[in-house]
Amino acid sequence: MTHLRTAGLGPPADLGFRGLGNDVQAPVIVTGFHAGRTHKLTPGEKTANRVLAVGRASVEHGFVHLKNWRILTRLRTDPVRATRFLRALLVLTNLEVNR
Repeated sequence: MTHLRTAGLGPPADLGFRGLGNDVQAPVIVTGFHAGRTHKLTPGEKTANRVLAVGRASVEHGFVHLKNWRILTRLRTDPVRATRFLRALLVLTNLEVNR
């Protein structure tokens, strides 16, 4: 998270996300724009929301595919080993999905 803050970036989140800091100068989480009863979204804000949604969609699809591998519910190991394991699963999942 520190590297993202240093670069002035934050991880994307959906419009329902609340929390993890409210420092406007150094945003922690990138969310879309919210419309209210008195505030309608401008075309630029709508476009920004679409771009954010497109970026998040592929990540969420990846999580859905990984959840199909039930072994992940019992994974108790070192984070380095888990990362290697997840990378291998991602390759297998991509091969399966792209058949």
